[in-house]
Amino acid sequence: MTEDNKKKPNPIDIHVGSRIRLRRNMLGMSQEKLGENLGITFQQIQKYEKGTNRVGASRLQAIASILGVPVAFFFEDAPGQEAAPGRGFAEDTSMAFAVEFCGSPEGLQLNRAFVKIADAKVRRRIIDLVKSLSNDDLD
Repeated sequence: MTEDNKKKPNPIDIHVGSRIRLRRNMLGMSQEKLGENLGITFQQIQKYEKGTNRVGASRLQAIASILGVPVAFFFEDAPGQEAAPGRGFAEDTSMAFAVEFCGSPEGLQLNRAFVKIADAKVRRRIIDLVKSLSNDDLD
């Protein structure tokens, strides 16, 4: 391994870290709380989430358990994976966009507030409103 490869995080490590951050944020859990559950510091969680440090198999299993997802969740849409059968390029792009949006502060706030709306008609009207504001023909 060259000196350059040692300093640059592996794309898979970055992806796994971003999925840890995504799920942790979706749950509203702090880095400190996740670290406490794992018996490590929040700084170590930061390093995992940036891809600076690799997450070992047993630690990843523990993280999956704490965050309530299967281990495979962290590898979904990872770079270098072949597309699943029946999925086209447009679907792959939109899925990546959706994951990125849901990981943003605005996406998390919108998602959390939206799922609390019990009335399906109100949710539908909100979707219609957002579509009209975006000037886009989304389905």
